[in-house]
Amino acid sequence: MGAEKCKAGNFAGPKNPLYLRLQKGFSEWLRILNFEPTSQRDMPKMLGEFLGWLETNNCHNPESISETHLGNYLNHLYRRPNKRRGGAISKNYIRKHLQVVRKFTRYLAESGQGSFTVNVGLTGKSSNVGDILTKAEVARLYKATGDDVYGLRDRAMLALYYGCGLRKNEGIALDAGDILLDKGLVLVRKGKGYKARFVPLTGHNKQDIENYLTHARPHLLNGRNENALLVNRMGRRLSQPLCRLVRLKAAAGIGRAVGLHTLRHSIATHLLESGMGLEQIQRFLGHESLESTQIYTHITNGL
Repeated sequence: MGAEKCKAGNFAGPKNPLYLRLQKGFSEWLRILNFEPTSQRDMPKMLGEFLGWLETNNCHNPESISETHLGNYLNHLYRRPNKRRGGAISKNYIRKHLQVVRKFTRYLAESGQGSFTVNVGLTGKSSNVGDILTKAEVARLYKATGDDVYGLRDRAMLALYYGCGLRKNEGIALDAGDILLDKGLVLVRKGKGYKARFVPLTGHNKQDIENYLTHARPHLLNGRNENALLVNRMGRRLSQPLCRLVRLKAAAGIGRAVGLHTLRHSIATHLLESGMGLEQIQRFLGHESLESTQIYTHITNGL
């Protein structure tokens, strides 16, 4: 099937009963493997676009997917208009689409439904440089923290999400017992795909978390029995650390959007700039594949 026969535009979800069943199964697989809520929400939609595109281009079974299909789908993504802002979609967004296709092949293989090989890939720079904070901006976030119990908690939060590069839910799910101060480690039990990992805890990151555990957390608990590491003023697990980060951002005078994942992107980029190897950063972040980590090489090359 030549590229000139592939239809451009945005594609709705599939209508093929087989593809509908696979899309639903893929969504359930993401949930069982404890992927981030945003991934559970967005990845099935991206897969739906891929499956809808296959239908429109007369491919109705995963076993029939060829390298030609995948190459043409990549060309489709390059041409696909941005639904919200107009123009083309970013390379980073295209990369996410391809990652979803690769995860779909893993789902098919692990569920015994046959699979296919994805050898196509992107070249050039990613477009999410704006998601990275400079080291000076990170220092301003730290400077914006107060000296009260909430300020100590804010510094512990920064230590987790910037210093340790945790995902949002990984930080929320941490219990106090997961902080191994004597070993200088954080045990992340509920990582993506339910894969546990140890993250090093050293320097001021270790000191900030120790100060929080010693001086702030007992005050916030006020006698309450709670396992959570980060707790709110009621002594319960802190479920919205982003709200605190938004306050810090405003106090630090940072005008652009900053989220918890921004801190994760930022530490990965800063570690790469400092000379840490990709494989080490991959283990640090808990990335399943090196391709996810390689995104940061495109970011640093663009700075």
